[in-house]
Amino acid sequence: MSSGDARPLPPIRAALDHVPVYKPGKPPMSRPGLQTYKLSSNENPYDPLPGVVEAVTHTLRTFNRYPDMGGGELYARIAVRLGVPVEHLAAGTGSVAVLYHLLQATCGEGDEVVYAWRSFEAYPIAVELTGARSVRVPLTGAAEHDLEAMAAAVTDRTRVVIVCTPNNPTGTAVDGAALRVFISQVPPDVIVVVDEAYREFVRDGEVADGVDLHRGRHNVVALRTFSKAYGLAGLRVGYAVAPERLADAIRKCALPFGVSSMAQVAAVTSLESEAALLERVEALVVERTRVVLALRDQGWAVPHSQANFVWLGLDGEGAAAAFGEACSDAGVMVRPFPGDGVRVTIGEPSANEVFLAVAATWLER
Repeated sequence: MSSGDARPLPPIRAALDHVPVYKPGKPPMSRPGLQTYKLSSNENPYDPLPGVVEAVTHTLRTFNRYPDMGGGELYARIAVRLGVPVEHLAAGTGSVAVLYHLLQATCGEGDEVVYAWRSFEAYPIAVELTGARSVRVPLTGAAEHDLEAMAAAVTDRTRVVIVCTPNNPTGTAVDGAALRVFISQVPPDVIVVVDEAYREFVRDGEVADGVDLHRGRHNVVALRTFSKAYGLAGLRVGYAVAPERLADAIRKCALPFGVSSMAQVAAVTSLESEAALLERVEALVVERTRVVLALRDQGWAVPHSQANFVWLGLDGEGAAAAFGEACSDAGVMVRPFPGDGVRVTIGEPSANEVFLAVAATWLER
């Protein structure tokens, strides 16, 4: 169409005018003579669990068929693993997709969704695509959820409250007793979503467990994923544990045949490798402790992370981006959040050493 063509253009929903674009962690740039690492997307640095590659390879022979839309075997295995009814499960292409479906099922124009900020960058996108409004409640000075302020932010227009624990990008987790009190303060017609993408990395026994909190409650939904600890980020499979009515609504909004056969087989096989999973996760937790202690020894104020990443607060114009550039120059890609700080994934020890060297040099400037 020429620049002088006055024909009207197809309309686009006004809700998209203010929807931000999701910014993924950047991959490392290839540098001659320099080993590079990706610490920007909270991925598991280990290969898939034993048996997964072989099981997925076998599914290549069935690409001419649709996957099991009902996720029968996957749902059955998760139900046994978590001790929940199959009817309480709803899968999708990652837990973030499941959140999108939940919000589509429950929110519309004029509604509100409350969540902490800074938190997962996909939240404002998911909320505002429905036409609802985001209500962001600032984190505390310790980079934790301010549950009291979040409860006060709930109004008669609130449809959903999202609690990210451990919180992405700060790594801090929510106390279970405090979250139970919070849930009791939320009106019963408001859904509380407990987003637990990093649950497997939690070592504090007092941290909330969303699956347990959902039991016996009609408004609590837990989100979990195979992308992080299980190392299936490239196959995209996550799920909700929700009251049957809400799980059914999520499944109604899901894209038909969204979770591929490969993803389902990989997830089922991964559930069979519990011992190997625990060993790998524990290795990352040990490495997380080492990195946090080293950063604190350098002089950094690092929140107590329960995830597979650490958070460095960096105030000031351009500080986070500059730190990210310094890391990139050294061969590691991290995830800057302009004006707030930098999130750094716990990777293999060699990658963490490069990051720690940059961090030490940064404070010595």
